[in-house]
Amino acid sequence: MIVDHRTYNVKIGKLAEFLKLYETEALPLQLKYLGHCVGWYVSNDIGPLSQVVHMWAYQDNADRDARRAKMAADPGWPKYLEKAGPLLNAMENKILRPAPYFKPPEMKGQG
Repeated sequence: MIVDHRTYNVKIGKLAEFLKLYETEALPLQLKYLGHCVGWYVSNDIGPLSQVVHMWAYQDNADRDARRAKMAADPGWPKYLEKAGPLLNAMENKILRPAPYFKPPEMKGQG
């Protein structure tokens, strides 16, 4: 199993707009194609502000690539990206793997 960990730095004053756009246009597509959402978080009042972090679990890199390719082929995805891009300052992406001694919980939504 791997986890795709994404951090988006949202422009000051645009967090509520980004969250609404994501909730209505991106999340339904991601749930349809990506499968198992590990978590979705917004920074609070300590540390960097206006950050969004979300994580998605996959069997491996091939599973991730195949799922993301299907999502990218959906006509709604580029429409979302066009609207979301101007609301963001930066994005960071990491692929995480479990430590040797950690047994991850069973993944859901991997149909």
